[in-house]
Amino acid sequence: MKINTEGYIGNIRLISSPNCDERPAGSLINLLVIHYISLPPDKFGGNEVIDLFTNQLDPKVDSSFQILSAVRVSAHFFIRRDGETIQFVSCKKRAWHAGVSYWQGKACCNDFSIGVELEGNDKELFTAKQYASLIAVTLALRETYPIEDITGHSDIAPGRKTDPGPYFDWEYYRTMLPAANHSSR
Repeated sequence: MKINTEGYIGNIRLISSPNCDERPAGSLINLLVIHYISLPPDKFGGNEVIDLFTNQLDPKVDSSFQILSAVRVSAHFFIRRDGETIQFVSCKKRAWHAGVSYWQGKACCNDFSIGVELEGNDKELFTAKQYASLIAVTLALRETYPIEDITGHSDIAPGRKTDPGPYFDWEYYRTMLPAANHSSR
């Protein structure tokens, strides 16, 4: 995998999300934030996450979607259970994935981070194919950007978020990456 000059990985599916904007001038992309998501909660394989990230989620489909009808969120990447990776936002742009967040004394992590959502929850293991895709994306990001830290959403929004949750295997993920600034964990 390689990230091109426009901030996209060319050999994966692209679905553009409107939920992004320009990064502040001079922003250095140096943080990777790992999340999980499932819609409806604890259900996998549908297109509801895509619908959420493209503002097409129908609040009538599931009662849990009603609270999400006005939410505008996205991530740079979404990795499905089968390992398929979908890009929603150019890495050069600010995706709206972190919300109110702080890292290493800096607020607004969206300004300087890349967000990767894994299809999952805090009750089940992630798949080997997801780890393989996440590692490939991580390596591509580290080739292109000075990624200093890799952390979970729970670490940049403590008390507010729990992802990637207790079933994300940080140790396995770290051992699959070449040595360099792996994680806050």
